[in-house]
Amino acid sequence: MHGSVPYKTKQFFFVLIKLSIVVGAFYFIYSKIAENENLRFGEFIGFLKENGTFSLKNIFFLVFLSTFNWFFEILKWQSLINTIKQISFRNSLEQSLGGLTASLITPNRIGDYGAKAVYYAKQLRKRIVLLNLLGNMAQMTITTIFGTIGLLIFVNRYQIDVNYYRVARFVFLIVLMGIFAAFGIRHKRFSVKGYSINRILDAIKTIPNKVHFINLLLSCVRYLIFSFQFYYLLTIFGVDVAYSKAMVVINSMYFLASIIPSISIFDVVIKGSVAVFLFGYVEVNELTILSIITIMWLLNFVLPSLFGSYFVLNFKLPRIEE
Repeated sequence: MHGSVPYKTKQFFFVLIKLSIVVGAFYFIYSKIAENENLRFGEFIGFLKENGTFSLKNIFFLVFLSTFNWFFEILKWQSLINTIKQISFRNSLEQSLGGLTASLITPNRIGDYGAKAVYYAKQLRKRIVLLNLLGNMAQMTITTIFGTIGLLIFVNRYQIDVNYYRVARFVFLIVLMGIFAAFGIRHKRFSVKGYSINRILDAIKTIPNKVHFINLLLSCVRYLIFSFQFYYLLTIFGVDVAYSKAMVVINSMYFLASIIPSISIFDVVIKGSVAVFLFGYVEVNELTILSIITIMWLLNFVLPSLFGSYFVLNFKLPRIEE
């Protein structure tokens, strides 16, 4: 009794943590919008007004695409969690958007893992983290497949001057890392986010193949939605480029941006830099690309995180673990 923390004290600190997450997320969102050195917010708004193509119909369709993007992410999380505990779509929505809000100010969205795990009893939390990892790995797998194909076509189509010595060195390093990883797996020393590869593989084997298929399928649907959304924005801004040609660049952009470690809130900066470089080959205006990247970020990260902040603030710390 002497060493225990009173429940009211726990609640007080928990409220502080929730407020810190929400205030931190809003501050970083504001700072990225208002202080972006590459695209000032005033310049961004002025460009949109000058462009004059954001009709109510276009805005509705863009929000519709973002809604479906997150709809399928929520379904994906529900499908994964249902392997250990049945949850409703509403619960999955709360956990997914709450996790997004918590992840905005953490490196590589690691806050998402902790935020989702805290919804469950302690004995389930390690399993929840592994399921979250599987969901993210599926999304990364789809991004890598489309991105690798797109990048190979891009390099060939635009005759990019590739330093084959560096490529060979990179491949050698990958092979070397693979050898060390295999050695680590054999001796149970290699881990991902604190979990041994053997443990991850064992967890994967316990999940029905149907769930793995749904996980990859929904990840693919999400990818097709937000990549099409990017192309639709290109057309709104009057960029005359064929869908197949644009998708080569878009796939390359998402792949290159995804392999750069970062804090989620800085995705807009990283994607913007990569996109400006790649779309330069198809002669798209830099301001247009930066505007599209910013709008994509607002629609797919900022907007859902506003809803997520509501769930974070209303999350109740249970008195007794289930």
